[in-house]
Parts: sequence; structure tokens; C-alpha cells
Amino acid sequence: MNKEVNYLAEDSQEKEGLSFKEQILRDLAKAKGTEQPKPVEESNNLQEKLGLGQFVLPSAQEEEETTASETDIPKVQKEESGEPELAPLESPLPTVEQIEAETAAREEKEFNTHTTKVPVSYPTNQAVEESKAPEELVQPAVYGTEQDTKKLSRSNRTAQTINTKKRQNKIAGKIVKTVLILLLLGIGLTGFFAYRYVTSALQPVDAKNTKYVTVKIPTGSSTKAIGTVLEKAGLIKNAQIFSYYAKFNNYADFQSGYYNLQKSMSLDTIAKKLQQGGTDTPQDPSMEKLTIPEGYTIDQIAKTIAKLKKSKLSSDTFLKKVQDDNFITQEVAKYPNLLGNLAKKESGVKYRLEGYLFPATYNVTDSITAETLIDQMLAAMDNTMSQYYDVLASKNLTVHDVLTIASLVEKEGSRDQDRKNIASVFYNRLNQNMPLQSNIAILYAQGKLGQKTTLAEDAAIDTNIDSPYNVYKNTGLMPGPVDNPSLSAIEATVNPAKTDYLYFVANTETGNVYFANTYEEHEKNVQEHVNSKLTQSSSSS
Repeated sequence: MNKEVNYLAEDSQEKEGLSFKEQILRDLAKAKGTEQPKPVEESNNLQEKLGLGQFVLPSAQEEEETTASETDIPKVQKEESGEPELAPLESPLPTVEQIEAETAAREEKEFNTHTTKVPVSYPTNQAVEESKAPEELVQPAVYGTEQDTKKLSRSNRTAQTINTKKRQNKIAGKIVKTVLILLLLGIGLTGFFAYRYVTSALQPVDAKNTKYVTVKIPTGSSTKAIGTVLEKAGLIKNAQIFSYYAKFNNYADFQSGYYNLQKSMSLDTIAKKLQQGGTDTPQDPSMEKLTIPEGYTIDQIAKTIAKLKKSKLSSDTFLKKVQDDNFITQEVAKYPNLLGNLAKKESGVKYRLEGYLFPATYNVTDSITAETLIDQMLAAMDNTMSQYYDVLASKNLTVHDVLTIASLVEKEGSRDQDRKNIASVFYNRLNQNMPLQSNIAILYAQGKLGQKTTLAEDAAIDTNIDSPYNVYKNTGLMPGPVDNPSLSAIEATVNPAKTDYLYFVANTETGNVYFANTYEEHEKNVQEHVNSKLTQSSSSS
């Protein structure tokens, strides 16, 4: 009976749960107990049947050890070749140490040669038939790999692609919506804050700060340059917005000079101030304004000063200074063209400077005094009269005479042409040595000039009053002006109309003036325009 060497295949080894060494020992023991071994095929055929094309053959030493260990195993004669059966070689069994060394060497070579560990055995005919080529071995199932994807059907792959695109489109849609919302929100917030910023820039920098800041606007400055000056001075918030605002409102006629402006002023207020024009030299900031109307007397000016709220200037200090002879002497030296023919105190004049204080609006500063205020008024009158000095000299007229007549013209008429005609009447009467017969001078002497009078009061005026200002009894001019005339009255007096009028009557209620060359014409005008009105008013009462 032939002996058979049974080396277990990999699945048989796993079933029996034996180690590789234990299997070899077991197989050797079985081979030793059998009578006749089965024929062993050549190593090359074994490698081809196992599918191990690159199986590493043992070295020469290992072959000798293997040959020595297999001397007791009978050789099997191949059936196909018909060769005689070889007698088994008698050799001692390998020791345990040899088997372990051989096994270790074989395992190391197999591990270094093959990526997948293949158990090495000498299969029996049954084992050879059951063995499979490596490419036919069932690989363990690993999900999620490319192999699984290939196994999917076309419909499954299409559905998976559609679902993937839907998810991508959904995510993309959310991203687009989010970006649009953020963009719109950003635009809205930007517009809101821009509107708030521009609106704020138009408001005062500090509404509670009334302190004045002096700035200089150079000649020829552009709107942008002016805005830069104002921004550096802390008067506006943004120079560029000031430039846009000025262009939008057509503020293009800004004037150069020095300005006293406040941080409490709005941008529009500052723009309008710059249109009024500045001063040639820096001036103290104005706390409030003092406006002197045309035709005001010195007494009326004093009452106006008394109404000032922020200034320490008083009406008493003003009246005292305006009558101060030492101060007047200083001013005469300062303005010789204007005050060279000023009336003497002995002439009976009430106020020597009456008629010389030009009516205008003046800035009241913290440092203003009665002296500085009067000086400003005299300077303004000197500036106004400077255009007439040569003309007056050519007409043999003095400034004092012109201002005296102009003070009457101021009150007798309100229209420019009427004033020129009234001035011609006064000149015609003076030339004929006739009294001026003006009620204005009488009212001044009575201290009533500037008060509202009716036709009846004007008609009942006392023309017999004893006063140097009674131009009904006295010929020629009064000692001095009775008020401070306007430029219009001065112009009419310097350049009167050329007429033959000697009389005129004015309706104090309507302001109309009626002129006549003769007394008869004058009486007719008085009866028609004055007395008839008085009769109607008395009958109605």
C-alpha cells in the first residue's frame, strides 16, 4: 500500500485549527506509517496547478535538507509515463529543529516574494483539483470602492448623478440667496449711513458753542478751498460736502476777507455769511447787532443802545461820550474833512455830532465801548461823504450845511425824486433869503421828532417857539442837523433837482408831497390835501 503525504490546503488548515508546524509533523507521521506513497508530481507542475508562477525555489542547502528528510518517503511513479515505481529512500527523519528552521526560511521567502501570503503545501490530487487560480479567488467585499460603483446598474448611476446635481443646485441656490441678501443689506446700510452722515454734516458742529472763530478767506479762493479753511477751523464737518452743497444751491459769490463765525452756525448760515463779505482786517467777534435806522436822532440812538442784551454798553455812557468836548476834539483831528466845519457849542446846537453818525448796522463786541461805537459811526459817515468832498468844494458848500439840509430832506419826503424836489425848494428859499419854514426843525426843538404825528398835530404846531431851530422865525439854516440822514437824502441834497419851487406841503399820513411856485398855489394844495382831510376826520368823529 502506497504511502501518501497529505499537506493540508489553506481551508483544511483553518478547519482543523492546526499550526503549520503541527501539520507538517502530523503529515510526516502519517507518511511513515503508510506502506506505499502516492506518486509526487514535479515541482513545476505543482507550481502551475497552484497558480504560483513566481514561487521561489529553495536554495541548494534547503534542497539537500529536504532530500535528506524525504529519504523515507517512497517515490510515486507517474501513471502517464509508465515509469517503474521508485523505491523509497531510507533516511532518518528530520529533527524538530530542522523542521522549524526550514519552515521559518520558507515563510520568510514567501513573505518577501508575494504581496498576499499563500500557504505552501504539497497538495494531494484532491487538493490540486480544489485549488483555484489567484485571479479566480474571491476577494473580500469592500463597499464604497470603484469596483462596487462599476457593479451598479446604469439607472442607479443616473439616479445617483441626478440626486447629486440636485443637492449641488440646492446648495448653490442657498449660497446665491445668501450673497444677494448680504449684498442688498450692505447697500441699504451704506445708503442709510451715508444719508445720516450728509444730514449731520449740514448741521452745526456744536449747537451749544457760541464762541466766535475768526477765519480769513483769501481773494480768489475756490469753493473747495473755502471749505478746507472752514473745516480746519472746526466750523464745518466736511469740506467736500460744503463744496457740493454750495454748488447745489448756486452759492458761487463768496466774498474774501475776515469773518467771525460760530460753531453753532449751520452750514447754510455760514454760506450766507460768506456772501455778505468780510472785513479787511480782523475784527472782534460780534455778540449782537446794533441797527441805527435812517433819520434817527442821537436821543433815539441812545434808546436803541439801552435795548442791547449782551453788551455792557449803556445809553448814559453813550450820551455822555457824544457830548464830551475832549473826545470830539480828538475825532475832529481824526476826520478833518468830515468835521472841519463842525458847529461850535456856543451856536446853540443841541448835539454837536448830531447828523454825523451814519445810520447803519454795527457789530457789538464784548470789548466795545461808547467811544469805539461813536468812532465807527463817524468813520462810516466819512466814508460815505468822501465821494462828495470835491463836489461840495466846487459848489461852495460845506459838509455841515449839506448834512443840515439833508436832515430836513430825510424827514420831509421818502421818495428819491420828492427828496430832490424838496432840496431844491430849500436852496431856492435860502437864495431868496426866505425862512425854510419846516415843521421838522420845530419838532426837533420840542423833542418830538421821530414820534408819530397826525395831520391835525402837524397843522397845529407852534411856529412861535423860541429856539434857534425855529426856522419859521429865523432865516437861514439851523445850528446843525436835526437827525442823522441817509445816503439817499445826502445824494438829493448834493445833487438837487433844478426847479422854481418855493413851497411844498406833505401829507404825513400818505407821504405824498405837493409842490408850488407861488403862495396861491401852495394855499390851494394845503386846502385840498390837508385841510379837507382835517374837515372830513373831524366830521366823522
